[in-house]
Amino acid sequence: MSATVLEAPAIALPRRELPRAVRRKRFLIAVADHSLLIAAAIMFLAPLLFIVLTSFMTNDQALSSKIWPSPFQWNFGRAFSEAPLWRYSLNTMIYATLSTIGVLVSSIPVAYALSRLRWRGRNVAFVLVLATMMLPAQVTVVPLYVMYAKLHLVGTLWPLIIPNWFGDAFSIFLLRQFFMTIPEEYSDAARVDGCSELRIMLTVVLRLAKPAIAAVALFSFLYAWNDFFGPLLYTGENDAHWTLSVGLANFRSLHQVEWNVTMAATLLVMLPVIALFFAAQKAFVEGVTLTGVKG
Repeated sequence: MSATVLEAPAIALPRRELPRAVRRKRFLIAVADHSLLIAAAIMFLAPLLFIVLTSFMTNDQALSSKIWPSPFQWNFGRAFSEAPLWRYSLNTMIYATLSTIGVLVSSIPVAYALSRLRWRGRNVAFVLVLATMMLPAQVTVVPLYVMYAKLHLVGTLWPLIIPNWFGDAFSIFLLRQFFMTIPEEYSDAARVDGCSELRIMLTVVLRLAKPAIAAVALFSFLYAWNDFFGPLLYTGENDAHWTLSVGLANFRSLHQVEWNVTMAATLLVMLPVIALFFAAQKAFVEGVTLTGVKG
């Protein structure tokens, strides 16, 4: 007959608070160890802080040397009333969303074929894909503009959206490098079960590559959201299809000395992408750091 052993209840010992001098010393050591990072953070955050403070100033305060607004003034309603920001936001959202979907749909199969399938000329095809990254965009601007002009697409967002549905070299490279880090055993097990390559890509590889896909999607969305040259080139003559970048540039030219209203409009343009980055920060960082582990 076994004896029953009674365990004594765990007693939470009170945590001893460190002396103030020790805590201060540790804080100063931590600040010294991260001094370069702190200085870099201040350099990056200072312009953003300037934009936020200026957006709450009056017109006279924005033109003075004051840093802190006193009194605070709400300029965002005026920014919406003096420019069709809602229409610009809708155009930008359409451009960014369709471009992101197009990049994912067109780049994922190519990256899968270059990383998981064995076929003659695969490395040559990959080198050709990388070679397109070395080609400056200015080289292809004129022939592309002539082609879209003949198709009567100039003045719309389609010349900006359509190219993203034919693959993106950087996205293909990023996804290909991540796909190569996935063990082949997963794909081999799926082939034994009778799965086709398409099903393996959709049900096995894509589920394991969510961080890389999130990183590619975020890169594509941010590029389209901040793109200025493309919308200016193709939609410059039709303000009904302007994006936020073009609309903000026009808003800036109309309010040259009203920095408070200009900064309010600028902050409205920046907030969505900042919120999106922080929402997808974990997947984005994981996708970028894990890419390129296996060559």
